[in-house]
Amino acid sequence: MKLTKTVIISRKAYQSVPRRLLLKNARIIDPSRDVDMRGDIVIQDGVITQVGQVNEAAFEGRIIDLTGKVVSPGWMDMHTHLREPGREDEETIESGMLAAANGGFTTVCCMPNTQPPIDTQEIIQYIKDRSRNALVDVHPIAAITKGREGKELTEILELVEQGAVAISDDGSPVMSAEMMRRALEYSRMVDVPVIGHEEDITMTEGGDINEGYTSTCLGLGGIPTVAEDIMVARDIMLAEYTGARFHVAHLSSGKSVELVRQAKAKGIRVTAEATPHHFSLTEEAVRSFDTNTKMNPPLRTEADRRALLEGLKDGTIEVIATDHAPHSWEEKEAEYQRAPFGIIGLETALGVSLTHLYHTGVLTLVQIIEKFAVNPYRILNLPIPGIQPDVPANLTVFDPEAEWQVKEERFLSKSSNSPFIGHRLKGKPFLVINNHQLFFSTL
Repeated sequence: MKLTKTVIISRKAYQSVPRRLLLKNARIIDPSRDVDMRGDIVIQDGVITQVGQVNEAAFEGRIIDLTGKVVSPGWMDMHTHLREPGREDEETIESGMLAAANGGFTTVCCMPNTQPPIDTQEIIQYIKDRSRNALVDVHPIAAITKGREGKELTEILELVEQGAVAISDDGSPVMSAEMMRRALEYSRMVDVPVIGHEEDITMTEGGDINEGYTSTCLGLGGIPTVAEDIMVARDIMLAEYTGARFHVAHLSSGKSVELVRQAKAKGIRVTAEATPHHFSLTEEAVRSFDTNTKMNPPLRTEADRRALLEGLKDGTIEVIATDHAPHSWEEKEAEYQRAPFGIIGLETALGVSLTHLYHTGVLTLVQIIEKFAVNPYRILNLPIPGIQPDVPANLTVFDPEAEWQVKEERFLSKSSNSPFIGHRLKGKPFLVINNHQLFFSTL
């Protein structure tokens, strides 16, 4: 019997940033400041002191040659499941931060479907304490309703005051329109977005994969796209009515993309994200019966996938987020119908995005970096990292041309439930720097 993987790397794997560090010969891209240049970056005591051309011969300190690599502001995943507290067998805050750093992220936002949920100030403080002084910044997203049961609102104002950057019942939809309306009204008072898991559960019970020809052929329960579309339409209307900010999590339906596009054209305060697995895979991957292809929302049709690509290209979808959802081997090694929904994604997001968006000509590197390193911070009202003198170094370094194969043993997440194991990708994380620490990817 296969045992649950044990992560043997701890925070000791992080290195302190040398007192003086020169990042040499990089392509420097900072979309928020309209910077795209080739040059060098000097970091002293964790702070950027110079950007441009540096005389290497006269430099005293450590030098890292980044020829062929890109330096960007630190990437954020605004949709991560860290599982702690409650399911430390699947992931911990510690292992999740390692996985994030390994995948090129310097910031993650952890979703509230832990056990117990993130619905009190005490749990938010617990997460902040567990992630303190780490390379990867962790920002909690609090629950909309107590216990994520959809019955009673949490103390939203207090949770935001404690450090929550958004509210969501992710993993469960808020089925009551009145409850969602009240949540939006409260969120407007503290100017945080409400993040919606858009699913009408009266239409998805017993479903395993996208409803359609493939589900019929495989004899698996179907999850129709209209179950997502109905909720997206409802919550867009509620956002318009309340004037609040609404963010659509993990879009998967082409119709939902169009609904968001129309809402934006009307000036409604709606933003949206898509995951690498939804814009790179389709329901055809399920024919393998690999439970690592089971997620919610499910992989959809090729037409839906192309609609996501178009939404990413025209700006309807501002964010790429992983929906990193670890599960133990024992849970996933089951019949397809019995296996839980969810896959890990922190360590493959950069490679999958560059392979399927940049190297296919869908997006430029600047546009991809915007969706990882600018827009998530803006949506959550967090300071956007910058590559300029006198700001702390918060950087993601990657090689857009490096080709590699995804291997389970290279993951630093405690779980390995990825549909990309064995895939060859083009574009690889190399190094992250944040909070006076640096980490070289092991992928």
